[in-house]
Amino acid sequence: MNGIIEIGILQLMGAYVFLILLLIIVKAQGIGREKEILLSSLRMTVQLIIVGYILVYIFAVNHYLISIGVLIFMEIFAIRNIYARVKLKINYQLRKVITFAMVTGTTITIFYFLLIVINLDPWYEAHYFVPISGMVIGNSMTGVSLGTERLIDGIKTKKNLIENSLMLGATPNKATKNIVNDAFTAAILPTVNSMVGMGIVFLPGMMTGQILSGVSPLTAIEYQIAIMLGILGGVSLTVFILVQLGYKTFFNERSQLTD
Repeated sequence: MNGIIEIGILQLMGAYVFLILLLIIVKAQGIGREKEILLSSLRMTVQLIIVGYILVYIFAVNHYLISIGVLIFMEIFAIRNIYARVKLKINYQLRKVITFAMVTGTTITIFYFLLIVINLDPWYEAHYFVPISGMVIGNSMTGVSLGTERLIDGIKTKKNLIENSLMLGATPNKATKNIVNDAFTAAILPTVNSMVGMGIVFLPGMMTGQILSGVSPLTAIEYQIAIMLGILGGVSLTVFILVQLGYKTFFNERSQLTD
């Protein structure tokens, strides 16, 4: 079979049978989440349709200013989403660290991947630049959200232990070392776990999409391995910057715990 099997409107509507099935189950079990499920499905549909038309324009124009603009927009949205996801209070200094970690970590990863790993020419080719940036930023956003929450919670719940360590002469770095390490581990663990069953338990979305579009499975595998390592690198770098600079925002210039 060559080429892509086009999905018509009627066929696409047929896929919503799965949504109806879920609503029936939720209703029958008395779970009471029908409205939330319907709104989520509607939001997904509308957002993807809008994004689809936007991407058609971006790919057609293929200008470096547009690619950079998309990158900036995704960074801003991701950072704002981190603030919203973390339920604990984030101090102003930590917010600046989150912004720095996201922008620095993801940008380095994206451009290294595009320029070195796949040797993209021109570097702003939208067909590659936009989806790869989205995957790196999206996964890094999740990692930073988890890392931030674990860092704040760890410092708050172990406040007495940290202060005792400081009184015994430990530096803020030593006093919070275990908390920082725990936050880093918790943040990268979902990405590492997703790699464990990849290829055996499930086929990743990007690889499946390439295969469905007619790309050789071997080529799709090469891209999938590369992008997963890129995602792992992006998450690791952003979270590392976050925790290494983030813990310092809880101390004053005299190395006293302030929050």
